[in-house]
Amino acid sequence: MRYITITTWELTDGADYDLALRAIEEKRLPALKGFGANRITVVRTSERTSAVITEWPDRATRDAAELKIDEVRRSVKREDQSRMTGEMKGEIVADV
Repeated sequence: MRYITITTWELTDGADYDLALRAIEEKRLPALKGFGANRITVVRTSERTSAVITEWPDRATRDAAELKIDEVRRSVKREDQSRMTGEMKGEIVADV
């Protein structure tokens, strides 16, 4: 069954959103794809915040990537001047 993670992120004061987004597109998104993600959607939710919706083929694939994802998140904080503010995850139970 397909599995979704939704993470929320906030840039530090003064950080350039477009520059941060470019780093996300160049580093983070390819890394998630390499770990097995099927689709990744980035939604800008305010001047300094975003939500990232990542679809996985199943929970096992996401769980197998957990340690690698944690490494990427640690590097993101240093490189992109952002911090994760929340995470939700679960199986897709309805899809229209």
